[in-house]
Amino acid sequence: MDHQELQRRFATLTSAHVADACIRAQVPVRCAPAAVRAVDPGSRVAGRVLPTRHAGSVDIFLEAFESAATGDVLVVDNGGRLDESCVGDLVVLEAASAGLSGVVIWGLHRDTVDIRAIGLPVFSVGTTPTGPQRLDDRPYDALKSATVGEWTVDGADLVLGDDDGVLFVPASSAGDVLALAEKIRDTERRQADRIRAGVSLREQVRFADYLADRRETPTRTFRDHLRAVGGAIEE
Repeated sequence: MDHQELQRRFATLTSAHVADACIRAQVPVRCAPAAVRAVDPGSRVAGRVLPTRHAGSVDIFLEAFESAATGDVLVVDNGGRLDESCVGDLVVLEAASAGLSGVVIWGLHRDTVDIRAIGLPVFSVGTTPTGPQRLDDRPYDALKSATVGEWTVDGADLVLGDDDGVLFVPASSAGDVLALAEKIRDTERRQADRIRAGVSLREQVRFADYLADRRETPTRTFRDHLRAVGGAIEE
Protein backbone atom coordinates (compact mmCIF):
# COMPACT_ATOMS: atom_id res chain seq x y z
CA MET A 1 0.00 0.00 0.00
CA ASP A 2 1.54 3.31 -1.03
CA HIS A 3 1.54 6.43 1.11
CA GLN A 4 -1.21 8.23 -0.79
CA GLU A 5 -3.62 5.30 -0.46
CA LEU A 6 -2.81 4.95 3.24
CA GLN A 7 -3.47 8.65 3.83
CA ARG A 8 -6.69 8.56 1.84
CA ARG A 9 -8.12 5.55 3.63
CA PHE A 10 -7.07 6.53 7.16
CA ALA A 11 -8.57 10.00 6.62
CA THR A 12 -12.05 8.44 6.92
CA LEU A 13 -11.19 6.27 9.92
CA THR A 14 -10.12 6.66 13.54
CA SER A 15 -7.37 4.84 15.39
CA ALA A 16 -10.15 3.18 17.40
CA HIS A 17 -11.61 1.68 14.21
CA VAL A 18 -8.17 0.34 13.31
CA ALA A 19 -7.58 -1.09 16.79
CA ASP A 20 -10.91 -2.95 16.66
CA ALA A 21 -10.05 -4.19 13.18
CA CYS A 22 -6.72 -5.55 14.43
CA ILE A 23 -8.58 -7.63 17.01
CA ARG A 24 -10.97 -8.96 14.38
CA ALA A 25 -8.06 -9.74 12.03
CA GLN A 26 -6.13 -11.42 14.87
CA VAL A 27 -3.30 -8.93 14.45
CA PRO A 28 -1.65 -7.82 17.73
CA VAL A 29 -2.98 -4.47 18.91
CA ARG A 30 0.20 -2.45 19.38
CA CYS A 31 -0.78 0.87 20.93
CA ALA A 32 1.74 3.44 22.11
CA PRO A 33 1.35 4.27 25.82
CA ALA A 34 -1.60 6.56 26.52
CA ALA A 35 0.80 9.37 27.45
CA VAL A 36 1.83 9.72 23.78
CA ARG A 37 -0.48 12.51 22.61
CA ALA A 38 -0.67 15.04 19.78
CA VAL A 39 1.25 18.25 20.43
CA ASP A 40 -1.49 20.05 18.50
CA PRO A 41 -4.90 18.47 19.26
CA GLY A 42 -6.68 17.35 16.13
CA SER A 43 -3.48 16.21 14.43
CA ARG A 44 -3.52 12.99 12.43
CA VAL A 45 -0.57 10.98 11.18
CA ALA A 46 -0.20 7.95 8.93
CA GLY A 47 2.92 6.55 7.31
CA ARG A 48 5.73 4.03 7.32
CA VAL A 49 7.87 3.89 10.45
CA LEU A 50 11.26 5.59 10.11
CA PRO A 51 12.89 4.33 13.33
CA THR A 52 15.56 6.09 15.40
CA ARG A 53 17.09 5.39 18.81
CA HIS A 54 18.19 8.63 20.45
CA ALA A 55 21.51 8.73 22.33
CA GLY A 56 21.73 12.44 23.08
CA SER A 57 22.60 13.97 19.72
CA VAL A 58 20.45 15.28 16.88
CA ASP A 59 22.69 13.66 14.27
CA ILE A 60 20.68 10.42 14.43
CA PHE A 61 17.64 12.21 13.03
CA LEU A 62 19.60 13.94 10.28
CA GLU A 63 21.07 10.60 9.24
CA ALA A 64 17.62 9.01 9.20
CA PHE A 65 16.35 11.74 6.87
CA GLU A 66 19.08 10.81 4.38
CA SER A 67 17.25 7.57 3.57
CA ALA A 68 13.66 8.66 4.26
CA ALA A 69 10.90 8.21 1.72
CA THR A 70 8.10 10.71 1.22
CA GLY A 71 5.36 10.10 3.77
CA ASP A 72 7.51 8.31 6.35
CA VAL A 73 6.94 9.03 10.05
CA LEU A 74 9.98 9.60 12.26
CA VAL A 75 9.56 7.35 15.31
CA VAL A 76 11.93 8.42 18.08
CA ASP A 77 12.86 6.03 20.87
CA ASN A 78 14.13 8.00 23.85
CA GLY A 79 13.11 5.36 26.36
CA GLY A 80 10.15 7.39 27.58
CA ARG A 81 12.55 9.68 29.46
CA LEU A 82 11.00 12.61 31.32
CA ASP A 83 14.22 14.48 32.18
CA GLU A 84 15.05 15.85 28.73
CA SER A 85 13.49 16.77 25.42
CA CYS A 86 14.95 15.06 22.39
CA VAL A 87 13.12 16.77 19.50
CA GLY A 88 12.71 20.48 18.91
CA ASP A 89 11.47 22.78 16.20
CA LEU A 90 14.50 22.47 13.91
CA VAL A 91 14.22 18.68 13.73
CA VAL A 92 10.49 18.97 13.01
CA LEU A 93 11.10 21.61 10.35
CA GLU A 94 13.79 19.44 8.76
CA ALA A 95 11.42 16.46 8.84
CA ALA A 96 8.77 18.48 7.03
CA SER A 97 11.34 19.64 4.46
CA ALA A 98 12.41 16.02 3.90
CA GLY A 99 8.83 15.05 3.02
CA LEU A 100 7.95 13.19 6.21
CA SER A 101 4.33 13.11 7.31
CA GLY A 102 4.89 13.30 11.07
CA VAL A 103 6.94 12.55 14.17
CA VAL A 104 6.13 10.19 17.06
CA ILE A 105 8.32 10.47 20.16
CA TRP A 106 8.62 8.00 23.03
CA GLY A 107 9.92 10.86 25.13
CA LEU A 108 9.58 14.63 25.35
CA HIS A 109 9.73 17.53 22.90
CA ARG A 110 10.29 21.27 23.27
CA ASP A 111 9.62 24.44 21.22
CA THR A 112 5.89 23.72 21.32
CA VAL A 113 4.76 27.06 19.86
CA ASP A 114 7.14 26.76 16.92
CA ILE A 115 6.22 23.11 16.30
CA ARG A 116 2.54 24.00 16.16
CA ALA A 117 3.34 26.78 13.69
CA ILE A 118 5.23 24.36 11.43
CA GLY A 119 2.09 22.25 11.16
CA LEU A 120 3.70 18.82 10.88
CA PRO A 121 1.88 16.34 13.17
CA VAL A 122 3.99 15.57 16.25
CA PHE A 123 3.03 13.14 19.02
CA SER A 124 4.99 12.94 22.27
CA VAL A 125 4.74 12.20 25.98
CA GLY A 126 4.98 15.89 26.86
CA THR A 127 7.40 18.78 26.98
CA THR A 128 10.29 20.18 29.00
CA PRO A 129 12.57 23.14 28.23
CA THR A 130 15.90 21.32 28.53
CA GLY A 131 17.52 19.28 25.82
CA PRO A 132 19.91 16.37 26.45
CA GLN A 133 22.86 16.98 28.76
CA ARG A 134 24.46 13.67 27.84
CA LEU A 135 26.04 11.90 24.89
CA ASP A 136 25.78 8.13 25.17
CA ASP A 137 27.28 5.48 22.94
CA ARG A 138 25.16 5.07 19.87
CA PRO A 139 23.23 1.74 19.78
CA TYR A 140 24.24 -0.56 16.94
CA ASP A 141 20.62 -0.68 15.76
CA ALA A 142 19.97 3.04 16.14
CA LEU A 143 18.47 3.28 12.64
CA LYS A 144 17.02 -0.24 12.44
CA SER A 145 14.25 -0.24 15.06
CA ALA A 146 12.62 1.83 17.78
CA THR A 147 10.85 0.83 20.95
CA VAL A 148 7.71 2.71 22.00
CA GLY A 149 6.36 1.51 25.32
CA GLU A 150 6.32 -2.28 25.11
CA TRP A 151 6.49 -2.47 21.31
CA THR A 152 9.51 -2.55 19.02
CA VAL A 153 8.80 -1.37 15.47
CA ASP A 154 10.76 -0.91 12.26
CA GLY A 155 10.37 -0.07 8.60
CA ALA A 156 8.05 -3.04 8.06
CA ASP A 157 5.43 -1.28 10.22
CA LEU A 158 2.99 1.55 9.68
CA VAL A 159 2.13 4.11 12.35
CA LEU A 160 -1.34 5.66 12.64
CA GLY A 161 -2.33 8.36 15.10
CA ASP A 162 -5.11 10.78 16.00
CA ASP A 163 -6.70 12.26 19.12
CA ASP A 164 -7.29 8.77 20.54
CA GLY A 165 -3.57 7.92 20.40
CA VAL A 166 -1.02 6.10 18.28
CA LEU A 167 -0.83 2.49 17.11
CA PHE A 168 1.37 0.39 14.87
CA VAL A 169 0.23 -2.06 12.18
CA PRO A 170 2.37 -4.42 10.10
CA ALA A 171 2.48 -3.06 6.56
CA SER A 172 1.84 -6.58 5.27
CA SER A 173 -1.53 -6.66 7.07
CA ALA A 174 -2.58 -3.07 6.36
CA GLY A 175 -4.94 -3.84 3.47
CA ASP A 176 -6.95 -6.40 5.43
CA VAL A 177 -6.96 -4.33 8.62
CA LEU A 178 -8.12 -1.15 6.90
CA ALA A 179 -10.86 -3.02 5.01
CA LEU A 180 -12.18 -4.38 8.31
CA ALA A 181 -11.87 -0.94 9.92
CA GLU A 182 -13.98 0.53 7.12
CA LYS A 183 -16.69 -2.09 7.71
CA ILE A 184 -16.66 -1.36 11.45
CA ARG A 185 -16.88 2.38 10.73
CA ASP A 186 -19.86 1.92 8.42
CA THR A 187 -21.70 -0.31 10.91
CA GLU A 188 -21.16 2.16 13.73
CA ARG A 189 -22.34 5.07 11.59
CA ARG A 190 -25.54 3.22 10.75
CA GLN A 191 -26.05 2.44 14.43
CA ALA A 192 -25.52 6.08 15.38
CA ASP A 193 -27.95 7.27 12.70
CA ARG A 194 -30.61 4.87 13.98
CA ILE A 195 -30.12 6.00 17.59
CA ARG A 196 -30.68 9.60 16.46
CA ALA A 197 -33.79 8.40 14.60
CA GLY A 198 -35.20 6.92 17.81
CA VAL A 199 -34.12 3.28 17.61
CA SER A 200 -32.12 2.56 20.75
CA LEU A 201 -28.85 0.70 20.64
CA ARG A 202 -30.42 -1.97 22.86
CA GLU A 203 -33.08 -2.55 20.21
CA GLN A 204 -30.53 -2.65 17.40
CA VAL A 205 -28.35 -5.27 19.08
CA ARG A 206 -31.35 -7.24 20.38
CA PHE A 207 -30.18 -6.86 23.95
CA ALA A 208 -33.30 -8.51 25.38
CA ASP A 209 -32.48 -11.62 23.33
CA TYR A 210 -28.96 -11.60 24.73
CA LEU A 211 -30.24 -11.43 28.32
CA ALA A 212 -32.59 -14.34 27.61
CA ASP A 213 -29.81 -16.37 26.00
CA ARG A 214 -27.52 -15.70 28.94
CA ARG A 215 -30.09 -17.00 31.36
CA GLU A 216 -30.14 -20.24 29.39
CA THR A 217 -26.39 -20.29 28.76
CA PRO A 218 -24.52 -18.36 31.48
CA THR A 219 -21.21 -18.66 29.61
CA ARG A 220 -22.52 -16.76 26.58
CA THR A 221 -20.81 -13.38 26.35
CA PHE A 222 -22.08 -10.15 24.90
CA ARG A 223 -19.28 -10.29 22.34
CA ASP A 224 -20.53 -13.68 21.16
CA HIS A 225 -23.99 -12.19 20.79
CA LEU A 226 -22.74 -9.10 18.92
CA ARG A 227 -20.84 -11.19 16.43
CA ALA A 228 -23.98 -13.26 15.82
CA VAL A 229 -26.17 -10.22 15.16
CA GLY A 230 -23.59 -8.12 13.34
CA GLY A 231 -22.94 -5.49 15.99
CA ALA A 232 -19.64 -3.63 16.01
CA ILE A 233 -19.59 -1.69 19.28
CA GLU A 234 -17.24 -4.15 20.96
CA GLU A 235 -14.70 -6.62 19.64
